Amino acid sequence: MPVDPWRLVSRRFSREGLGESETMFAVANGYMGMRGTHDEGVPSHDPACFVNGFHETWPIPYGEAAFGFATTGQTIVSAPDGSVIRLYVDEEPLALSESSLLSYERVLDMRAGTLQREVTFRTARGAVVSLKSERLVSLHWRHLAAISYEVTLLSGMAELAVASELVTHLPRPKGGDDPRVGVRMTDSVLEPVKQSCEGSRVVLELRTRSSGMGLACGIDHTIETELRHSVDSSVEDDEGRVVFFLDAEPGVPARVTKLLGYHHADHATVGDLCRRVNRTLDRAHGDGFARIRQIQRERLDAFWEHSDIAIDGPGDIQQAVRFNLFQVRQASARVEGHGIAAKGLTGRGYEGQYFWDTEIYVLPCLTYTQPHVARRLLRFRYEMLDAARRRAEQLGHRGALFPWRTISGEEASAYYAAGTAQYHINAAISYAVRQFVRVTGDEEFLAREGTEILVETARFWADLGFFSERRDGQFCIQGVTGPDEYSAVVDNNAYTNLMARENLSAAAECLALLHDSDPEAHDQLVARLKIGPEEPAEWCRAAERMFVPYDERAGVLLQDEHFLNRKPWDFDGTPVEKYPLLLHYHPLNIYRHQVIKQTDVVLATFLAGDRFTADEKRRVFEYYDPLTTADSSLSSCVQSVMASEVGDAQNAYDYFLISAAIDLANLAGNVGDGIHVASCGGVWMALVNGFAGLRDIEGHDLRFAPRLPGDWQMMRFRLIVRGSRLEIEMSQSSTTYRLLDGEPLSLISDGERFTVAVDADVTMPVSVEANGLPGAHVPS
Repeated sequence: MPVDPWRLVSRRFSREGLGESETMFAVANGYMGMRGTHDEGVPSHDPACFVNGFHETWPIPYGEAAFGFATTGQTIVSAPDGSVIRLYVDEEPLALSESSLLSYERVLDMRAGTLQREVTFRTARGAVVSLKSERLVSLHWRHLAAISYEVTLLSGMAELAVASELVTHLPRPKGGDDPRVGVRMTDSVLEPVKQSCEGSRVVLELRTRSSGMGLACGIDHTIETELRHSVDSSVEDDEGRVVFFLDAEPGVPARVTKLLGYHHADHATVGDLCRRVNRTLDRAHGDGFARIRQIQRERLDAFWEHSDIAIDGPGDIQQAVRFNLFQVRQASARVEGHGIAAKGLTGRGYEGQYFWDTEIYVLPCLTYTQPHVARRLLRFRYEMLDAARRRAEQLGHRGALFPWRTISGEEASAYYAAGTAQYHINAAISYAVRQFVRVTGDEEFLAREGTEILVETARFWADLGFFSERRDGQFCIQGVTGPDEYSAVVDNNAYTNLMARENLSAAAECLALLHDSDPEAHDQLVARLKIGPEEPAEWCRAAERMFVPYDERAGVLLQDEHFLNRKPWDFDGTPVEKYPLLLHYHPLNIYRHQVIKQTDVVLATFLAGDRFTADEKRRVFEYYDPLTTADSSLSSCVQSVMASEVGDAQNAYDYFLISAAIDLANLAGNVGDGIHVASCGGVWMALVNGFAGLRDIEGHDLRFAPRLPGDWQMMRFRLIVRGSRLEIEMSQSSTTYRLLDGEPLSLISDGERFTVAVDADVTMPVSVEANGLPGAHVPS
């Protein structure tokens, strides 16, 4: 693909890598997403249209079940696909894999928010035909997608047929045992409910067999042409078709506009969802494609104004960074009432479920650049709180335990050792709440939703752990799995204990803050949650007495209490083709060794960085980095951030390159199953928390420690801090802090405190120690 700062361009059609290209060229808005299949629908790898939260359930089979195991699986299913438009020339179908292509170009335009394609081909009878299409999923109207499809006969004579379809694809077999893919349905799970066909509009209503979720979708069309033409429409139980027949003449174009509407609900009366779809199509019909495309560009302009990271350096770096940021936008823009799945809405990987990824890797970017979106996502977690309380009670604990993987809010992880045991998801959500309030100053959210989340998760930790007499009364947490899934069900995982400590302290602090700022709201919350007067003190005591394993001989924090008792993994004797280890070794074999799938202690030194000295962070990084495989897409961004902080310039840059190329270069080998959204957010972290050195710590000013890579001349980005818009521009010699609007901000750059105000920029020299990161290009 050629280097372009704003576009992803493909100029050669190939049957190879269809799955990868369908993911890379997908378009989405956080509510709905369309895989980047070609207009004709074939050839394809996994054609699909996803609607966030629309899923099927199924009983989880266990050879040997036990009390408290998750009982119901949840898997995202494809809605009927409305992206398909087939072209027939003299009854000969255009098939990219078989037709005689004269030219081909496909472009994902990250400024326009559209997928464009231009194809010229010659038919068997010698006619030459030009085809131009443009597809978008609206960032403004969350239930709407639109396609412009223009065909022109360039030479010869021919009859054309443009067949626009709404088709339910049969499930694609999973193939293999990759747990990252998850369950695939072998039969269609959609039951027809209602259909209608009127003029060039087709509407379907369906329902999932087991979960009972309702979905309605529809397509409508207009045609602009001077050619003589006719139209024919039809509908069946789960598909519909609108066909335009044209008597083509050379040089006379025909443009078909296709509008698509999708609505779903857990429970809806028959016909209601169809009415919603019709309203969506009616409004879009009045606006027209040009207006819809214009609004799409305006929404992207606003996004890039706040979220762009401009780099004066190698062009492929800029392209890669914007691609990752664009994927964050596509996963989150209209996500109201739902979460962000691990693969967004670009593929079926991880079954379309929500994990801790959002809070730790995606929300930092959104909190600083799109705080209204971050608030929606945290609100969604709050709406899960009752289910989390039920889950905690089921496991015999007080408070709330959020599900490790879910769509509905109920736990769907069948393998408890690497699922339910990852209690640290509670701390991840707590961390995101505190960071959001700290950065935005949104005390209303803290009072209404945030404090309740903090209290219920703190209650869980207080009940899960205990004050151990054998540890001189220190607070211990046994039988948990940290972020590193290659060490499961361990005692006193350092990351878990450290983040639980933050959670416990935050709950007590925020409850006290609410008492001071809004006594009435505080009293109502205490009464509703039945918070005993002794509870906050108990949380503080647990936090203060938290046991964090440390090895004096090695002089390093232990990943868990017994980590050093395990046998070192034979990295030299492990061939490259045996990675990722989880696909080639039994879990018990892995659990017995010192080998790390995902940064664990290193991540803790970033998220709870004020608890460690610079020397402690350096020792942790140097000890655990060689033990960390590349088996998780969530490691490299954190490794880059901490390598920057400890002064390891080469690793900082190398790990950034890996993060930026996870999907573009398919480094994890599974991009065909969808974009790694958390890794995309991690690219923002590597740049802003890593190279710019941003740290936000409770009760302190924002800190920066700029470290610009050696072959970059400039990096510029913007943050929103307590309503004020701050621009930071880094060069090799200095960093300029510019307040675009809002109240003045007190900042720290390389240890120097200053205040920045509107029209009063501050330029600070870059310290000698921070300068000179090496440079390179994103691997192709």
